[in-house]
Amino acid sequence: MSNQSGPRPFILFGFMMNVVGHISAGLWRHPEDQAHRYTDIHYWVEVAKLLDDAGFDALFIADALGQLDVYQQQPNAALRHAAQMPVNDPMLLVSAMAAATRHLGFGITVSTTYEQPYLLARKFTTLDHLTNGRVAWNVVTSMLDSAARNLGLTQQLPHDERYDRAKEFLDVARKLWESSWEDGAVRRDKAAGVYTDPTKVHPIHHHGRYYQVPDAHLSEPSPQRTPVLFQAGTSSRGSQFAAANAEVVFMAGLTPEAIRKDIATIRTLAAEIGRDPNSLRFIAAVTVVTGATDERAEARYEDFQQYISEEAALALFSAWTGIDWSQYDLDRPLEYIETDACRSALASLTRIDAGRQWTLRQAARYIGIGGLHPTLVGGPSSIADQLESFASQSGVDGFNLGYAITPGSFVDFVQFVMPELTARGRVKPRPATAETLRGRLFGGLV
Repeated sequence: MSNQSGPRPFILFGFMMNVVGHISAGLWRHPEDQAHRYTDIHYWVEVAKLLDDAGFDALFIADALGQLDVYQQQPNAALRHAAQMPVNDPMLLVSAMAAATRHLGFGITVSTTYEQPYLLARKFTTLDHLTNGRVAWNVVTSMLDSAARNLGLTQQLPHDERYDRAKEFLDVARKLWESSWEDGAVRRDKAAGVYTDPTKVHPIHHHGRYYQVPDAHLSEPSPQRTPVLFQAGTSSRGSQFAAANAEVVFMAGLTPEAIRKDIATIRTLAAEIGRDPNSLRFIAAVTVVTGATDERAEARYEDFQQYISEEAALALFSAWTGIDWSQYDLDRPLEYIETDACRSALASLTRIDAGRQWTLRQAARYIGIGGLHPTLVGGPSSIADQLESFASQSGVDGFNLGYAITPGSFVDFVQFVMPELTARGRVKPRPATAETLRGRLFGGLV
């Protein structure tokens, strides 16, 4: 970003999933929650317009491709409590939201394990055109055995092999986006009868371990060509992948100190392969419960606590860690167990937050509001202070704002916290003209 005096504006994303219950377990039952409208496009347009008008940078949409069936070895608990089930496709929401907004970007989660780069490259190019360059891809490798069973595999690929496949997938996609069509290939010359100059469109000739893609990209270049690349995952391989490929890294962790260590690791890895370590942006997920005063925020938090479902939380925690926690006593201290699921999920409680010994029951209650991310409670000034302190201690550039209830948590944040952040110079002003998401996030660096 350009040099400036005073505080640097935060990157601000809204964090959602095309589901009834995302990361706050059981809160869909709250009288104010409207997540049951997730199948109604007007619901998504309303949320997008709220975030766009308020000055958010993007809406980050999570996804999962399998049933949450690790807990009790069946999906019943997840189905009963709407714990990320049912779940719809996030990509199909974006065109409608983009048409109703001007500046808001859209980060879409898509797995490299179950897609084909030749087809996915076209989808992202199409959306980048339709959004005027406001699309990002959250690159994930998936972690659920249930997804593998239903998408052609007997079980999910081993953790590190998923990243090997993701690396080649991204190599192919980048060739299609950046190398296949030259600048000036599209002429649109009606008089000459030439739309595309075929001498400027090239096959990519990719022949690799996982993919054979000999021909040219199907689509003409979009405003960004390559969508902004997001990545989440702080395992050893996840950090290496982020250092080599990500532009924005979504950090998990309960404490700022733990996140700072992970950021330092990724920056070091980036420098070792020749990337400018300061070119990466880092965001952390937080859930904010706020109100007009600290007292009202605390009362709202206490109200939300009544709707937590511990069973829903354990269904989520089992899926994230690959461990069936129904087999363990709720008051058992948690210990790290190596799995092929999301290794950072369990590590965030057992390895990273070394100052606390968690029991399973405490983990379930914690997950109830905000999942495995910090939950901040307070009035406008208090929340702004907490966000600034978290950013200062962790080194993150901004936040992925989760919700307890939707759209109520976003409405509260916009009403109470955004004016305070704006007054402190923490919200980036809107430009007079539209800009791409990459341009908004990186300014003079691109």
